[in-house]
Amino acid sequence: MPDLPTPQDDTEAALFAECWDAVLSYADLCTSGSLTAHQLATEAFTLGMREVRAAAAPHVRGAGRRTARLPTIPALLTAVRNTAAAWEAGGQGHRLDPDLRLWLNSPGAARFTAAPLHRPVALRGLRDMQEADAALLWLAEVEALPLPTVARRLGLDPATAAGELDQVRTLFRDRCHRAHLDSLTDAECRSYARLLDAVTRSAAAETPADLSRHLATCVQCAEAAACLRLHGGGLPAALAGGVIGWGGLAYLERRRRAAEVRLGAGRPGPSGPGTGDAEEGAGRSRVLRGGLLAAAVLLSALALGVSMMPFGGSGDGVAEARDNRQTAADRGASHTTARPATTTPPSATPSATPSAAGTTTAPVPEEPGPEPQGTSSAAPRPRPTSAPATPRTTGCRIAYHLVGQWPDGFQATVTVTTDRALTGWRVSWSFRDGQQVGNMWDATVHQDGSRVTATAADYNRTVAAHGTVSFGFLGSWHDTNRPPSAFTLNGAACAVS
Repeated sequence: MPDLPTPQDDTEAALFAECWDAVLSYADLCTSGSLTAHQLATEAFTLGMREVRAAAAPHVRGAGRRTARLPTIPALLTAVRNTAAAWEAGGQGHRLDPDLRLWLNSPGAARFTAAPLHRPVALRGLRDMQEADAALLWLAEVEALPLPTVARRLGLDPATAAGELDQVRTLFRDRCHRAHLDSLTDAECRSYARLLDAVTRSAAAETPADLSRHLATCVQCAEAAACLRLHGGGLPAALAGGVIGWGGLAYLERRRRAAEVRLGAGRPGPSGPGTGDAEEGAGRSRVLRGGLLAAAVLLSALALGVSMMPFGGSGDGVAEARDNRQTAADRGASHTTARPATTTPPSATPSATPSAAGTTTAPVPEEPGPEPQGTSSAAPRPRPTSAPATPRTTGCRIAYHLVGQWPDGFQATVTVTTDRALTGWRVSWSFRDGQQVGNMWDATVHQDGSRVTATAADYNRTVAAHGTVSFGFLGSWHDTNRPPSAFTLNGAACAVS
């Protein structure tokens, strides 16, 4: 398993946070468990970023025309799809979603690796655009980010961003129209090309009956129609389905939910000064106090976790629960409810977290034997206490892993191994240097002074005997950041490894 690449600067670190969020969201759709999703995301993110960096390298004079490429996020999502295909070809297909395995062995998947003229129209149209224009279209339509946010990230004037987006949509339509014409070999399709172009230009135009019948039977022309029709709200689905392929619509719905959470996370702003963005910035400085990278990580963590909450069900779901994977209710994502986007901050080198699979990635919540039971129970408000002096009554071992740290902030994971089966758990520890926990995933946090208590989430309350459970968090520190001490599990002292 390759190591995650290290960000080269603060700007790239913030980009990593946003991209990891998207990659993990799609990898979760492609796999059958949260641990496997992290492994697929890690491998795809590493290989994809290498390709993105290589494509962005200075062009050698005289080497010919620069190769067309996708914006960073769709390029990384393509890497997830390609990595999943490599798993299937390499005998690891059992780790993937069954529906994805069927698709990977179908002609639909073959189109994405076929000769350029036979690839989906949306994919060809997006690749044929300037990268900045393609990025504007993708972030606004698929990632569903507010235009002012997109404008700032791309260095555009927020006052004119709406007009530029309209121009980019039109440009995308023209590129798709040209790509469609270039690939037409069937005489019937060519006979409908002009009519298809005309009826998709206006919302008031009616589609003739013969064209409707043709679109119902010709996949190629139907895909082109979706890309050419800029009205009606179908463009995001055309982009997601044409560029990502399998799971495109489910990914689109998750990103819309993530965008809604970003907006909600930025409005309250109860502590700390805002960053000037009324929709995103006010709440993000609570934990890392204005650090650009840490704010991006925290925000994407909240967005990914809550965007996955509504998809109820167990993480290992039955096949029929996934028959409608192209909708928002595609698959139970309870096992990913609180997983954040976990990118490596500047000067932090990812290292292997103790886990059953030995992955080398940002915090990987390990799953106990079977998938989490998903029982629903209100988490009791933990009562902060000092470390007990009584001998432990339940054998347990705790591994505290500092994933990385940066000025004023850090990221860590806690892995608990228990000798006895648990139907609920509460892990406590004491910080020695005044550290403060901010956002926590796969557990509910409460802190009183130096004492921190993490209580099980609804979906990982049950742990098998000799099983493990993991959770992670972001925190802030000053001057010194020593590991915590006095770990307990349900009030009993634990050995620290």
